[in-house]
Amino acid sequence: MNIQQAVETCFRKYVDFSGRASRSEYWWFFLAYLIVAIVGRLINQYIPIAVILVVLLPLIAVTVRRLHDIGKSGWMILIGLIPIVGMLVLVYLYVQPSQPGANRWGSSDALSS
Repeated sequence: MNIQQAVETCFRKYVDFSGRASRSEYWWFFLAYLIVAIVGRLINQYIPIAVILVVLLPLIAVTVRRLHDIGKSGWMILIGLIPIVGMLVLVYLYVQPSQPGANRWGSSDALSS
């Protein structure tokens, strides 16, 4: 999956909290968000706020689907509320390889399409 496919998929599934998201889908979407926010900040101080408002639901949805892909519950996203340690744990989970085969949230075959 490339950056364009990841962004298209995430905005198409912007409130889909079921299923799975591959590592590449998550990280390409996150990178696109980061680039737009940084460039927006260079243009005007209020653009990143607009970017966050536009991207918030798709970012949460792809994060939950990413956690599903490694076999964890989407509710694990709440670990991020723990200062510093929670974010480190989440980053560790996000970089884990996909769980092979099917799990509660779907088949890994769906990730390749």
